[in-house]
Amino acid sequence: MGDQIARGEEFMKKAEKKLSGWGLFGSKYDDAADLFDKAANCFKLAKSWDRAGAVYVKLASCHLKLDSKHESAGAYANAAHCYKKTNIREAISCLEQAVHMFLDIGRLNMSARYYKEIAELYEQEQNLGQAITYYEKAADLFQSEDVTTTANQCKQKIAEFSAKLEKYQRAIEIFEEIAQHSIKNNLLKYGVRGHLLNAGICQLCRGDVVAINNALERYQELDPTFSGTRECKLLVDLEAAIDEEDVAKFTGCLKEYDSMTKLDEWRTTLLLRVKEALKAKELEEDDLT
Repeated sequence: MGDQIARGEEFMKKAEKKLSGWGLFGSKYDDAADLFDKAANCFKLAKSWDRAGAVYVKLASCHLKLDSKHESAGAYANAAHCYKKTNIREAISCLEQAVHMFLDIGRLNMSARYYKEIAELYEQEQNLGQAITYYEKAADLFQSEDVTTTANQCKQKIAEFSAKLEKYQRAIEIFEEIAQHSIKNNLLKYGVRGHLLNAGICQLCRGDVVAINNALERYQELDPTFSGTRECKLLVDLEAAIDEEDVAKFTGCLKEYDSMTKLDEWRTTLLLRVKEALKAKELEEDDLT
C-alpha cells in the first residue's frame, strides 16, 4: 500500500512538471493527463480515496484544456466515485460537474444517470428535499430518452419522499400518473395495483373519506382487475374503519394483510400516521362524552 502511494506521488510530480514546462500543441496536457491517470490508479489501489479523487479532478482539467468534454466528464465521475467513500459533499460537486459537461455535449442518458446518483447520495444523507430535486431532474431526462422504467423508478422515489414530507397530494398525483402509464405497458401493468395502493394510502393520510371513496372508484375504472385484489380490499376496509372511527378494526385489517403480504417500511410509516390520527380522534370523542 505504501509502495502504491509512493508511486502515485512520483507520477504526480512528473505530471505537475509537465504542466509547468513548455509543450507543443497541447502535448503537455496529453502527457500530464496520462501521468495523472496513473497516479489516480495508484492512490485507488492504496485505498487513498481523497487523494485519488483530487487527482481525477486535475485529470478533468487537463482534458478540458484539450477540449475533450467527454473525457473531462468521465474524470469528474471517477473523482466522485472515489469521494463517495469519504466525502459526500465533494462527490456531489464532482457529479454536478460531470452532468454539466455531458449536457453540453448532448449525452442526456449519462446526465440522467449522474443526476440519479446525486439524488441517491442526498437520500443516503436523509436530505429528502434535495433528493426530490435531483430525482426530478433525472426523471425528466430519462423520460426524454424514453427510458420509461428508470424514469418511473425516479418518480416513485419523488412520490415516496413527498409523502414522507406530508405532501400527500403531490405523492397521489405521481403514483396515479405512474399507474396510468403502466397500465398501457404489458411489462409494467402488473405493478399497477402497487402504485394504486400507494396512492390510496396517501389518500388515507389526508383523512378525507369522500376523496378516498372517489379515488377508489377512479382506480377501479383505471384498472378493472383492481377491485378483485387484496390491495383494493385493504383500502376499502381501512376506509370503512376510518369512517367508523374504529382503531381496532383498522389494526385488524393491517394485520390480516401483513400476514399474507409484508408491508414495507414506507407503507408501514404512513399507515401508522393514519392510525395515530384515528386514535387521537377516538380519544377526543371519548373526552367529549
